[in-house]
Amino acid sequence: MENEGGKLAVAAGDASVEPAWPGLLASAVRDVEELWRLLDLPASALPGARRAVRLFPLLVPRGFVARMRRGDLTDPLLLQVVPALHEEADVVGYTADPLAEGGCQAVPGLLHKYRGRALLVTTGACAVHCRYCFRRHYAYGDLPRGRRWWDPAVAWLRANADIDEVLLSGGDPLTLPDAILAELASDLAAIPHLRRLRIHSRLPVVLPERIDRRFLAWFGGGRLQPVMVIHSNHAQEIDVSVAGACARMRTAGVTVLNQTVLLTGVNDAVQAQCELARALMSAGVLPYYLHQLDRVAGAAHFAVDDATATALHRDMAACLPGYLVPRLVREVPGAPGKTALV
Repeated sequence: MENEGGKLAVAAGDASVEPAWPGLLASAVRDVEELWRLLDLPASALPGARRAVRLFPLLVPRGFVARMRRGDLTDPLLLQVVPALHEEADVVGYTADPLAEGGCQAVPGLLHKYRGRALLVTTGACAVHCRYCFRRHYAYGDLPRGRRWWDPAVAWLRANADIDEVLLSGGDPLTLPDAILAELASDLAAIPHLRRLRIHSRLPVVLPERIDRRFLAWFGGGRLQPVMVIHSNHAQEIDVSVAGACARMRTAGVTVLNQTVLLTGVNDAVQAQCELARALMSAGVLPYYLHQLDRVAGAAHFAVDDATATALHRDMAACLPGYLVPRLVREVPGAPGKTALV
């Protein structure tokens, strides 16, 4: 069935059937001892993880854990989520608000950093706690709550005709129910000068079951052009379930891109980056950005220096077609856009 624009419309399905993803999210691993048991990790490393988890809670879906190598503390997926004592280090230049987002709020919950687009911080909830997250210290508790919390943001967007794209971020917007997101999308679609709705989400990778018919019915079937930016850092993350979620989005008319964070020990080798690019292409996803780490307190041990990063990027360009080479960038507070490093 097609909508008026000729785009494939995805049926909402039987509304009486409960979606699977909330239960999968609720059953995510939150206890370091359980993570150790599931992966048969060395007991000697457990005390440090117990101590570090007090700084930032552990949260990882079981399906993502299943993609990790058992008994291997250097597994690239595990390293992204496992609490580590390195997080206690007080490193100069690493702060709680590395992108100075506190000064970018047009109204509560709406960030206006770049010309032509604005970002709604929809929720503080995530499906996974990445240890390098630049918003791991974000004051989500200060955000307004309730059904109409976004009214001031929508009013601001309506009054600013130079904005043609809205980003939904968080936390992770896809942890919210479809009914709430669909209503927000409807309010945004009623603003004539808006053209695109972009979602930044880790869920298509760590909880691909989230990309179901309910979600695609409103995201792929509205007036606004839908863009999904997923977040994958390693080819090991892209399994059959993730590829299926990406295929469902493409069928619904969604443009799917990927952004990656360059992380020591995870993907700071040309082979890892090239394998990721090829895995993404096989899943129908184009690499978008390769980010240098945002300097958030607790994540300095993931940093890759700029000289190493630029050399890595040059090597990627030598072994990949140009369309599979993401832009190597850093976000600089106050800059008019992402700052390219090469």
